[in-house]
Amino acid sequence: MYNVFGDFMERLQKIIAESGYCSRRKAEELISKGKVKVNNKVETKLGTKASYDDYIEVEVNPLNKKEDKVYFLLNKPRGVVTSVTDDKGRKTVVDLINTDKRIYPVGRLDYDTTGLLLLTNDGELTNFLIHPKNNIEKVYVAKIKGLISKDDLRTLCRGIIIDGKKTNKAQSKILKIDKKNNCSVVELIIHEGRNHQVKKMFESIGYEVLKLKRESISFLTLDGVKSGEYRELSVKEVKKLYGEKND
Repeated sequence: MYNVFGDFMERLQKIIAESGYCSRRKAEELISKGKVKVNNKVETKLGTKASYDDYIEVEVNPLNKKEDKVYFLLNKPRGVVTSVTDDKGRKTVVDLINTDKRIYPVGRLDYDTTGLLLLTNDGELTNFLIHPKNNIEKVYVAKIKGLISKDDLRTLCRGIIIDGKKTNKAQSKILKIDKKNNCSVVELIIHEGRNHQVKKMFESIGYEVLKLKRESISFLTLDGVKSGEYRELSVKEVKKLYGEKND
């Protein structure tokens, strides 16, 4: 467990994120909507600064101060929702982690997508890892319907339009061509995390994704972590992530 706080004036959204309540982006949204009070006064300006010693309420909930940070690496199995709660009563990724901290997933994986997922209560680091401008590398392995060609992969990697916006350049390689079952296995490396991005990228060039697994995020891999299991990140790993953040 780690603590990254200091006793000084800081932007209100950063204090909320550092408390583990939510990401900085979500905190900004709550401030703008008038959902945040500082010393019983509603604050709606994103530039507002406060002290970690101030009494802060978020959505009527007193903010936890100086909470120790926890960081988990989960090998997400199929059939688990990437959220804190689920209104349909389905099992969530948070249900798989044994902790008394209020944690949440860093980004998301689809219900039927497996692989590496980080969970934490560190809103500042979460914001860094999920923001597209920071170019955090994510490696996926996709089983797709059809025998993919190298020309199609080159098209994929140059960047294509999905949801009205072009994807960043990617890297890929064919891992297996199964002519008998008419399918291919492809490794795809991207640096974004848009909604259903990998599936949509393949669909845009005419291939349906049958199975999808995230193998790594940055330098973190699934080595030694079986499906449905998790481990805590080491102090060294957390410092390395913060080192990337501060590069």
